[in-house]
Amino acid sequence: MNTHEASKIIAAGSGSVVLRGVMVALDTDVGRLFVSDCARNTEDLLSEGDIKRKWALSDEDWQRLADNAALLHAVRAERARRISSGERAQEAARLHFAQAPNILNSILTDEQIAPRHRIEAARELRQVIDSGPDTAPSGEKFTITIIIGEDYKLVSEVTPRQPSPSNDGERQ
Repeated sequence: MNTHEASKIIAAGSGSVVLRGVMVALDTDVGRLFVSDCARNTEDLLSEGDIKRKWALSDEDWQRLADNAALLHAVRAERARRISSGERAQEAARLHFAQAPNILNSILTDEQIAPRHRIEAARELRQVIDSGPDTAPSGEKFTITIIIGEDYKLVSEVTPRQPSPSNDGERQ
């Protein structure tokens, strides 16, 4: 079966798509991944070009997908699932947050901005640095107890951060 014949089957609503020259059912792992990518495209989180490159789709293949009723239905259902689960909002927030360091840097280095705002930008940049994967809690907890007289104790639980391998345990 050639790609053109396969596209006719797709248009008939068989619940399949042709990806890299192979017929793939939408209810398989690969099919669900493709549906998810298409849903992300409709949410402006993944570009058309990225999908075409990832799945080796020609312009004609991309156009034929618009006639696949089963695919369109699956994409709408996936988009609704992503919205209700919060997955779409989290992914969009991560995408937008990736721009924050550049914006904070422009505030920090702009001499025309009030010093107070520049200091706040520096603090926020530090928070971005300190909240990365290298600073994940180690899982160990320590309890510090300070006895201040017979009837008073100050107790504090501490979860240390693991040092980044790049700075040999020294915080900068």
